[in-house]
Amino acid sequence: MMTDLHPCLILFIAAALIPFAGRFKSWLVILAPMLAFCAVAQLSDDASLTLSFLGFDLDLLRVSRLSKVFGYIFTLNAFLVFIYSFYVKDSVQHMASLVYIGSALGVVFAGDMISLYFFWEAMAVASTFLILARRTKKAYSASMRYIMVHVFGGLVLLAGIVIHVHTTGSTAFDAFDPDAASLGTWLILIGFLVNAAAVPFSSWLPDAYPEATVTGGVVLSAYTSKTAVYVLLQGFAGWDVLIGVGCVMALYGILYALLENDMRRILAYSIINQVGFMVCAAGIGTELAIRGAAAHAFCHILYKSLLWMSAGAVLFRTGKSKCTELGGIYRYMRWTFIFGTVGALAISGVPLTSGFTSKTMIVEAAVNAHLFWPWLILEIASAGVFLHAGIKFPYFVFFNQDRGLTPKEAPRCMLLAMGLVAFLCIFLGVYPRPLYEILPLLSPTETAFEPYTFSKVVTQCQLLCFSGLVFFLMLPWLKRTSTIVIDIDWVYRRGTQVFSAIVAQYIEECDRFYQAFARGQLAGVASEWMQLPRSNRVRIHRIGWTAMIAVVILGVLVLL
Repeated sequence: MMTDLHPCLILFIAAALIPFAGRFKSWLVILAPMLAFCAVAQLSDDASLTLSFLGFDLDLLRVSRLSKVFGYIFTLNAFLVFIYSFYVKDSVQHMASLVYIGSALGVVFAGDMISLYFFWEAMAVASTFLILARRTKKAYSASMRYIMVHVFGGLVLLAGIVIHVHTTGSTAFDAFDPDAASLGTWLILIGFLVNAAAVPFSSWLPDAYPEATVTGGVVLSAYTSKTAVYVLLQGFAGWDVLIGVGCVMALYGILYALLENDMRRILAYSIINQVGFMVCAAGIGTELAIRGAAAHAFCHILYKSLLWMSAGAVLFRTGKSKCTELGGIYRYMRWTFIFGTVGALAISGVPLTSGFTSKTMIVEAAVNAHLFWPWLILEIASAGVFLHAGIKFPYFVFFNQDRGLTPKEAPRCMLLAMGLVAFLCIFLGVYPRPLYEILPLLSPTETAFEPYTFSKVVTQCQLLCFSGLVFFLMLPWLKRTSTIVIDIDWVYRRGTQVFSAIVAQYIEECDRFYQAFARGQLAGVASEWMQLPRSNRVRIHRIGWTAMIAVVILGVLVLL
């Protein structure tokens, strides 16, 4: 039956056909998400697709209103992105994009944790090729770090799933009870937060996405972090810890976006900021918060794609991405500038744009839950978004100092895609009812959300005016310089190097001791050992004891 057709299968089949499509591959990748969108729309609440695997019954297709919201926006955005990338003839990018998006659909419709894990890892592998496809030295390095972080997150998630299944005997992916949290549950949560780019696991996103291809960056901006939002809403709604995590993400993304010089890194940090709103909403866990997070994910994918499209068009025409190398190009790329500005206004939550009709739901949920500090932080973050994405991005990219660049306007396929997305950003801001109607249902005790009240509009306009005033007053201090911003990843990158050097020294000493023991020269080694400085001997002892304790703890966890 059509209602039992998994939407991801359409994209996987299209990916397999790409090598044989020849000059029709660009049309194939546009057709595939259209069919997948129709498949999502046809899914009934009782649709199912089960598979037996290692004695477990895998539920590959579980349909809910929440999963359909993400299914709609994933396929709709894919359709728009492939219009944008119509000029691309690289089969690797098309295949990787289709598998990546299809795997994201697999995650949001997965009813068990085993199939969810397989789709989760397929996303990581496929998305890596969108970075590799740029074929630069920086892209190769970024892709290696990217896949290593996601392998780590995947291993943590797998460990949590194994422990949870062993403890409960169930593979079902249902809501976890915060009062009955176990080690497995916490590991699953950490695995999800890695993909959500939660601090301190966030550095992979601004490190990798800007190094992807022009279209690869647009694709990447929409799926990995939003599938993480979905699983948090599905499995961890109401977990108080997520409120703190989301608030930290919202402020962290603003801080680094203001410091950043590269336009695509600005947008990458902005993703962390915006996902912070959704993670915070998942932590609040009320009906309005969950509806707000789903609506904000829907709108965020659209306006963030629009911003990445405009940045990609500038990169495509100029070959430059740093703010210190751009400026004065609004006269040559007028439509790109206009569409990019629409995205900047939408992400800032300007009334009559989609960002306003979704973000205010989350803020209202914090107010209704009597959460003063989260409400205050989200309001501050809302003002900060206008600073770095609403004003800074278009100002430094399209205006600022004229660098003598005279680029052509973006290709027509890019302009068409940007125009369609800009229309949706305004349409859902002016008339949000179609979006509200597909959100998870309200209980009889809840009332429908109304975004355009006098107090909401006035409050938001005051925040935006204040942010604009601050930007132009501080403009002399906000001017970009060609600097490198040190992120949190510096700590574990440097720490790993130091730890590796110390462990290598310890292993070398142990190897010398063993070789000397085997040759009967232990006395000579002991004499050399005593001649080492005391600080070196103490450090080697500590490393040895730390390694043994780590092995013991790991062994206990495995036995459990």
